[in-house]
Amino acid sequence: MKYSWQRPHLIKSKNKRIIIFLLIAAYLIFTFISLRIDPQRILLGLSRSQKYFGDFLKPDFISRWDSIVDGIVESLTMTYIATVFGIIISLPFAFGAAENISPKPVYYLSRAVIVISRSFQEVVIAIFFVVIIGFGPMAGVLTLTFSSIGFLAKLLAEEIEDIDWSQVEAVKATGASWPQLMTYAIFPQILPRFIGLAVYRLDINFRASAVIGVVGAGGIGTTLNAAFDRYEFDSASAILIVMIGIVLLGEIFSSFIRKKMK
Repeated sequence: MKYSWQRPHLIKSKNKRIIIFLLIAAYLIFTFISLRIDPQRILLGLSRSQKYFGDFLKPDFISRWDSIVDGIVESLTMTYIATVFGIIISLPFAFGAAENISPKPVYYLSRAVIVISRSFQEVVIAIFFVVIIGFGPMAGVLTLTFSSIGFLAKLLAEEIEDIDWSQVEAVKATGASWPQLMTYAIFPQILPRFIGLAVYRLDINFRASAVIGVVGAGGIGTTLNAAFDRYEFDSASAILIVMIGIVLLGEIFSSFIRKKMK
C-alpha cells in the first residue's frame, strides 16, 4: 500500500483539536455579540457615507490652501527635527543594547529605555507631552523623537548582533581602542541598514505627525482635524491627497537611496 505524507499536526489528538476550534468559535461569537453591533446603524452610516464620499471626490485645494501649506510645512519641520534628534539619541542606546559588544549593566539599561519607548503609541505620548508643555509643534517634536529612539535603537541593536565578528577581531588585533572598533569595524557593517532605517523612520514620522496633530501636537493633523470638525470634507480630501503625494515622494527618495547603497 502507498502512504502519502501528511504534515504532522501541532496538536496530535483529533478530539483536542476539535475542542480547541469549538472554543475559539464560541469565543469569537461571544465577542461579536458583546460588541453590540447594530445593523441599523451600519445601514444609516452607509446612507450618510454617500454624501461624505461625494465631498471627498471633490477636493478643495483653494479655499484652505494657506492652512494646508502651513500645516504641511509644520509637519515636515517636525518630522525632520524629530528624526535627526531621534537618530542622534538612539545610536548610543543601539550600541548599548547589542549583547555581543556591551557589558550586562549597559545592555539591560539600554534595553529598558528601548522597551519604554516602544511601549506606547504616538498618540498616548503626544497627550502626555501636550499636558506637560501645552499645545503646539514642540509637543509633536518631542513625541516623534521619543518614538524614534525605541524604533531605531532596537533594529540597529539587532543588526549589530548579526555583524561579522571576524572583521572586529581583525581590527582588534591592530591594538585598536573601543571607539576605533566601533568606528572602523562595526559601524561600516551596519551603515547600509542604518541609512535605510533612517529614511524609513522619516516616512513614519511624517505619517505619525498627522495622527498626533489630532490631540493638539501640531502639524497637518491639526489642520485635518479642524476640517473634519467643520464638516469640510472637500478640504479634508485635499489635505489627504497632499499627504499621499508627500509620502509617495518619500518612497521614491527611499528607493533611490537604497539603490545607491547597493
